[in-house]
Amino acid sequence: MAAISVLIAIRNYEIRRKLAATEALRLKELDEFKNRFFTNITHEFRTPLTVILGTSEQVEEQVGDGLKSKLRLIRRNGEGLLRLINQILDLAKLESNTLKINYVQGDILPYLRYISESLHSVANARNVMLRLESNEASIVMDYDPERLLQIVHNLLSNAVKFTPSGGKVALRADMANDRGGPYLRLSVADTGAGIPPEDLPYIFDRFRQANNLEKAGTGGTGIGLALTKELVNAMNGDISVESELGKGAAFTVRLPVTNKAESLKSSELSQALAETPARPRQAPASTLNPQPSSVNLLIIEDNPDVVEYLTDCLKDNYALDFAYNGRAGIEKALENIPDLIVSDVMMPEKDGFEVVETLKHDERTSHIPIVMLTARADVESRIKGLRRGADAYLAKPFHREELLATLNNLLEWRKKLQAKFSAMVLSPSSLTSGPEDAFLQKLHTAVQERIGDAGLKAEDICRAVGMGRSNLYAKLSALTGMSFNIYLRSLRLHKAKELLQTSDLNVSEVAYKVGFNDPKYFSRVFSEEFGLPPSELKR
Repeated sequence: MAAISVLIAIRNYEIRRKLAATEALRLKELDEFKNRFFTNITHEFRTPLTVILGTSEQVEEQVGDGLKSKLRLIRRNGEGLLRLINQILDLAKLESNTLKINYVQGDILPYLRYISESLHSVANARNVMLRLESNEASIVMDYDPERLLQIVHNLLSNAVKFTPSGGKVALRADMANDRGGPYLRLSVADTGAGIPPEDLPYIFDRFRQANNLEKAGTGGTGIGLALTKELVNAMNGDISVESELGKGAAFTVRLPVTNKAESLKSSELSQALAETPARPRQAPASTLNPQPSSVNLLIIEDNPDVVEYLTDCLKDNYALDFAYNGRAGIEKALENIPDLIVSDVMMPEKDGFEVVETLKHDERTSHIPIVMLTARADVESRIKGLRRGADAYLAKPFHREELLATLNNLLEWRKKLQAKFSAMVLSPSSLTSGPEDAFLQKLHTAVQERIGDAGLKAEDICRAVGMGRSNLYAKLSALTGMSFNIYLRSLRLHKAKELLQTSDLNVSEVAYKVGFNDPKYFSRVFSEEFGLPPSELKR
C-alpha cells in the first residue's frame, strides 16, 4: 500500500512538473510576443516621426520668423515622442540582452552640467531652482554618454515635474570608495511631494507610478524609472531611493569608476552634447508683454509647449496672464480677477477640477467663465467638469477656431448677463437666489444703509461686504458693466427720483438726502440719467 502511495505521489509530482514547465514556456512565449509587439510598433512609429521631424526642419529653413517658432514647437514635441519610443525600444533590448554599452573615457562633470542646463528652462517655467553640485574639480572615468544622458535626464525631469513652485532640485556628483573600489555617486534630490512608504518598493517597476503623484495630475508613462534602473544595472551600478512624504525624494546612483576606454576627443564631446534632448523653452516673450486688450485671460497650464500654443492662439485677442499649476492659478485668479480663465485638467498641486470648484465657490471669482482643456474626452470626465462649475469643456486636440469661438460665446453670454444685472441692480426685488444675485443684493443693502452719507467711500462698502477694493471693482464691472462710482451715483439718483415722487421734500433737500453736496450738480446728472430735470417731478 505504501508503495502505491509513493508511485501516486511520484506521478502527481511529474504531472505538476510538466504543467509548470508548460506554463513557464507559455509565459516565456507570451513575454517574447509582447516584446516583439512593442519593438515592432515602436519602430513603426519612428517612420512617420522621421518624416515629421525631417520635413519640419526643411520647411523651417525656408520660411520667415513668424512660422519658425511654430515649426520648432512641432519638432520639439516630435523629439519628445521619439524619446519615449526610444525608451520602449531600449527596454526591449535590455530584456533580450542586446543593448550595447559604448564606453568612452572623459571628464563627466561638463557633461552633467550640460544635461542639467538643458532642463533649466523647464525648471524656470515651473519656478523651480535646479542646480548642479560637486566637491570635485573633475571626474575622469569611463561612461556611455547616451546611457548616462538617459539616466540623468529621466531623474532630473521627474524631479522637476513633481516639485511645486518655489521648490528646489539638486544634482550632486561626487567620488567615493568602498571595498569594490572607487565609484561615482550621483544624487538627484527634490523638495516635492515625496513618495508614500508603501510605494517605495515598487517605484522602479515598469508602468508603475506612486498613487499620490497620479492624483497630483502630473502624468507620466511609468517607463522612465524602470529604464533608468535597467540601464544602471547594465553599467554594473545600482540605484536607490529615499523619501519622506511631503518633503521630497532623493535618488542615488552608484556607478563603478574605471579608466579603460579610449579617451573622448573634444569633437566627440561636442557631438555628445549636441545630442542632448532639445531644450524646452520657458513661456514665450509674449507671455511677459501681452498684446493690449480690454479682456484679461488667465491661462492655467503646466506644459510650456501647450502654453506657447495657447499664447499663439490667443495673444491677438486677449491680454494674457499665466500660472503653471493649479494652486498658482487659484492664487492669481483671486489676486487679479481675470475676465476669462482657460485651465488644463491634469496639473500638479491642484488639478483643474479643484481650480473650478474653488473659484466657483468663492464670491470674488464665482462670476468668471472657465474653459477646461483635457485629454480625457469621455462623457464621464466632461460631466464631472461641468458639474464642478466649468462653463465649457474642450477635448485635446482642439482647433484654434473652436477655442476662439468658445471664448467669444462666453463673452457674449457675459454681455447679456451684464444687461440683465444692470437693469436688475436698481430694483433688487427682481434678483433671484443665485450667487451673483446674492452678491448684488448684499452690495445694494450696504449702499442703501449709507446712501445719505456724502462722505461714503468705496472702502466703506468693501468692509461692509467683506471684499477687497480691486475684487469688488472687478466683480461689479464684470456683472453690470458699471464702475463703482457710476453704480453708486445711479443708486442715489433712483432713490432721489423715488423721494421726489413720494415725499414733500424739495429738490435741494432730496439732493442732500441721497448724498449730493451740490444741488446744481445733482440737477444736472439727474437730467442726464432720466431726460428731465428733477424740478419737473415736483410739479
